[in-house]
Amino acid sequence: MSVRRGQDDPPEADNDGIEQGKRLIRVADDKGLSLAQRIANHFYLLSWKTPIHGRKLRGKYPLKLLAVPDDAVPGDGRAGAAIRAGYFLFRGQKQPIGSIDFAKLSVSPAFADYLHSFRWLRDLGSSASREQGAPIAEAVMRKWLAAHAETPSEPAWRADNAGWRLLFWTAHAPLILSSSDLVYRSLVLNCIARTARHLDRIADKAPMGLPRLVAWCGILAAALLIPGGDARRLFGEAGLKRAIDSGFHPDGGIVSRSPLAQLEAVMLLSMLRAVYDVRREKPPLCLTDGLSRAVPALLGLTHGDGGLGSWQGAGAIDPQTVEAVVNASRVRTRPLRAARDWGYQRISAGSTVVQIDAAPPPVARLAEAGCASTGAIEISDGPLRLIVNCGGAGLEGAWIPRDLAQGLRTTAAHSTLVLNDSNSTALLPDGTLGKGVTEVELNRQEMDNGSRLDLSHDGYVRRLGYVHRRLLMVSGDGKEVRGEDMLTPAERRRKPGKQPVQLRFHLAPGVEPTLTADNQGAVLRIDLGSLWQFRTGAGVLSVEDSLWVDGDGRPHPGKQLVVTGEALPGGSSIGWLFKRMG
Repeated sequence: MSVRRGQDDPPEADNDGIEQGKRLIRVADDKGLSLAQRIANHFYLLSWKTPIHGRKLRGKYPLKLLAVPDDAVPGDGRAGAAIRAGYFLFRGQKQPIGSIDFAKLSVSPAFADYLHSFRWLRDLGSSASREQGAPIAEAVMRKWLAAHAETPSEPAWRADNAGWRLLFWTAHAPLILSSSDLVYRSLVLNCIARTARHLDRIADKAPMGLPRLVAWCGILAAALLIPGGDARRLFGEAGLKRAIDSGFHPDGGIVSRSPLAQLEAVMLLSMLRAVYDVRREKPPLCLTDGLSRAVPALLGLTHGDGGLGSWQGAGAIDPQTVEAVVNASRVRTRPLRAARDWGYQRISAGSTVVQIDAAPPPVARLAEAGCASTGAIEISDGPLRLIVNCGGAGLEGAWIPRDLAQGLRTTAAHSTLVLNDSNSTALLPDGTLGKGVTEVELNRQEMDNGSRLDLSHDGYVRRLGYVHRRLLMVSGDGKEVRGEDMLTPAERRRKPGKQPVQLRFHLAPGVEPTLTADNQGAVLRIDLGSLWQFRTGAGVLSVEDSLWVDGDGRPHPGKQLVVTGEALPGGSSIGWLFKRMG
């Protein structure tokens, strides 16, 4: 199989980065809709700009919430306890509530999004009763309204923050609307209505993927929970279908290729369905179908412990969070083994799970923390991890500064081959992805004695003249994971010169390596787990320091196995084996 996704808009791709023949719908705002649908959308958008809309809000349709949907995903108890103690806590950063100034927040962009999206209401609701939490939430709400209710600005009114805000405001309305102050309550309800009108105008301008999905879900939440929303509902359901069709690959994986974004998307669609449930309305087919495709893809990146692998900037999200989101989706399914469009492969044998990145990185504009990880693997043994990627490039905070986050995106931060200390896909100074992998050839076979996967990519062809091919074989009982990394001269290229090669396998925290005397192998002791042996058929094996980032953005020290060799003009290969010893 050949998978192509352009990094720099190559001739074979349109400027939306999707290969000809693979696009299921048009990405533009309303192309593909019938003339009647486009006319209906046009008149709907015009309606809220007229005095008629204002009269609707004040007269026939008084501002109120028709229901409060259930939020089935529990919040972070630590963050909630911190809010009760007087400060916001986010990835190790603190912001005192008493001195917070929403007009000029001096926190990281991700922390600012956490505050502007009001996601913290879920955390507060998980650690406080309504009586305990409402005064705190109302005080923060008043501060936010004073700074942003009248003048939309970014990031507060960015489409995704506004969409999340509508979902969390309505799901946790008892925390922000328990006041007997009618002026305050009216201000909150008016801001909810204004936010919906704001999203009506900008939803399709949000970046494709999760941000656009959030915006359309916010529109539909408002349509169902604010009186007089029938026209907005029709408008919103058409927009949601477009956002789902363009935001997910056909196999259910999100276009940013981030497990964290996939988890957020499943949670988002589940929250929207809860809005339909509380109104006793049937959700649109695109919503139920989107969830039924997204959940198997998400589960495809779970290890034996139920937590997610560290791919495309995500940390190793904990099993409890994944379980809560999947339970909220109410989709019962098996993990997707071969997500060819999304780009991940999963091999499960015995108690062993192997995950493989078998696609180019996401198009630069679709992912802020895209990683040069093509060909990398992760391995777990039951509930314990053996081989990991560093992860966490998209979790900047107190523990992950910007420079470290950029380093975590490199090929060397992943368990794969690195040629001439270069990234398989370039990381540009501005943080975006540059030239590199544009094509991945993939062939997978299931046999009686195990699974075989053969992939190759062209990330080093332009600069260094080599094609990297990785062959993986997993025994039927999962006790052996055998591999071979080959570098072959690219066709129609000048004969490449010798280049240094490093084959890296990052070990999970708690895995202690001991080198053998010949520097060709190592014994790997998993704390409270099995004993594994590693052997290499070429090069020199050494042990170096590494790190691994958990789902909270906290780095943990670890080790990595490094096989050092050389790429020869005629081609070269390094064979290797992981074998469970007991």
